[in-house]
Amino acid sequence: MPRSPLIVRTLPALRRALDGLRVRKATVALVPTMGALHDGHIALVRLAKRRATRVVVSIFVNPAQFAPHEDFGSYPRTWKADIARLAAEGVDMVWNPDVKTMYPAGFATKIITEGPATADLEDRFRPHFFGGVTTVVGKLFTQTRPDMAFFGEKDFQQLKVVTRMARDLDLGVKVTGATTVRERDGLAMSSRNVYLSAAERAAAPVLYRTLKAAAKRLRDGDAITATMAAAADAITEAGFELDYVEARHSESLAPVKSIKEGPLRLLVAARIGKTRLIDNVGV
Repeated sequence: MPRSPLIVRTLPALRRALDGLRVRKATVALVPTMGALHDGHIALVRLAKRRATRVVVSIFVNPAQFAPHEDFGSYPRTWKADIARLAAEGVDMVWNPDVKTMYPAGFATKIITEGPATADLEDRFRPHFFGGVTTVVGKLFTQTRPDMAFFGEKDFQQLKVVTRMARDLDLGVKVTGATTVRERDGLAMSSRNVYLSAAERAAAPVLYRTLKAAAKRLRDGDAITATMAAAADAITEAGFELDYVEARHSESLAPVKSIKEGPLRLLVAARIGKTRLIDNVGV
């Protein structure tokens, strides 16, 4: 029977536990999550185990990145199943603070970033989001003091924002992105996929198929404007309410007019029913 990870909920206990993990100059990797773990999270854990001596997984549903109209209260919480999965992977420690630990009374500090956080993608539709992400991730980094941290590429803009924050603030953390893990039909794995009805789940892979088709058109020499317009039409015709489908530079996230301007990333966000899905592919 796999050994359960050490579960830590207070800052003093966290500091003691980290001192124990760092014996003999061990390297520590952090995998930040909001729980409701799926195979994409487990892929991050396995990558972390290959790269580091010890692995810490944080589970914290961060209220600061949810707007009032979003799904904080109903966000999936599957604690027992999550711990069982992490035990099976041999995770060393789970950092599971409560809201009062992360945001005590009088908390008045935020980390606000520009650059990729103001690329007019997620920030256009969720202006509160990256301030919540960078603040909580910055706290997780300073609390756990990892040598490295792992994030999925599905949240591509978030990955770029966190990477830039860690670099700009000299946090001493190497941020690594991992390839998006997908269902057999191409749908990017997400904790929010459980919200989809059967009909919505059947339609959801259209996002990935459309991005792949657009990427091929661009590689074949088609114009960006026409290609992305066709992608937008295909997504809306499949029953989605489209927020954006964009071709951007894969590092700066700046708009591009030609494939010659550098490595490209195609990014999409769209809502079907009550569920908002995001995805991206490289060109």
